[in-house]
Amino acid sequence: MRKILVVEHEIGINKVILDFISFQYRFIMQQIKAKKHLGQHFLKDLKAAERIVSLLSLHGGYKKVLEIGPGMGVLTQFMMPNEAYETSVIEIDKESVEYLKNHYPDLENRIFSADFLQSDLPEMLQLEENEKVAIIGNFPYNISTQIFFHILDYKDTVPEVVCMLQKEVAERIASPEGNKDYGILSVLLQAYYDIEYVFTVLPGAFNPPPKVDSGIIRLRRNQREKLPCNEKLFKQIVKVGFGQRRKMLRNPLKSLNVTLEHPFMQKRAEQLSVEDFFLLTNLVEEERIAKQSN
Repeated sequence: MRKILVVEHEIGINKVILDFISFQYRFIMQQIKAKKHLGQHFLKDLKAAERIVSLLSLHGGYKKVLEIGPGMGVLTQFMMPNEAYETSVIEIDKESVEYLKNHYPDLENRIFSADFLQSDLPEMLQLEENEKVAIIGNFPYNISTQIFFHILDYKDTVPEVVCMLQKEVAERIASPEGNKDYGILSVLLQAYYDIEYVFTVLPGAFNPPPKVDSGIIRLRRNQREKLPCNEKLFKQIVKVGFGQRRKMLRNPLKSLNVTLEHPFMQKRAEQLSVEDFFLLTNLVEEERIAKQSN
């Protein structure tokens, strides 16, 4: 009985603390307005924030985590106490940067006032050779695709990504082949990462509320150190193939002078798995070599 009472007491204290933090955060957000041109929607649901941070699994053995667009630090506050990794943040909004400097002094020189899309991760974070860093954040909806393409540039440095973005985009990234949501970003990311859609956050959890639901996904770097095909050609074929996604691949691939006779050419891009695209890339390359030899 005593143990039960102690547990209930601790749960009660934790709830009081969480409610107090929630009150403080809502009060702060009333003073700092989200900037529409930056695509800002501040998360105010602390339970959702805590759950998002808990998805960091240390996959790949990283000891550093970079948060993109921390805003007022709703995720940051749950990351800072974790001694398993060192937290850094990158924020383009000057007002938020000043707030973070004032309220998170322990971050010291790990608050970067910069544009993530223009950042050189190893240089900015002073990573040692082969050192890894995970990425987490509530990604601005208007640049989420660009963020992922930038992450792909550092795929061997970033073993895990936990993020929140527009639900439609989150579902697209995690979608398997044969689905209308499956597209360019799905294939390019799934070539290097295992991806799972974790949970949905409704508009009421934000200030201001967005017009759409949000989705949380987790990406974990797979064991594929190098693609089993020409990487540059692979990306080219994926982008061209989905450029006319309603047509069979033989039509859009004409622009690459592909004249293959193969069952893949009678399918649409959305019907091919990532592994199928690897094989198609090799077939196209073999065809090119054969043509050059003749």
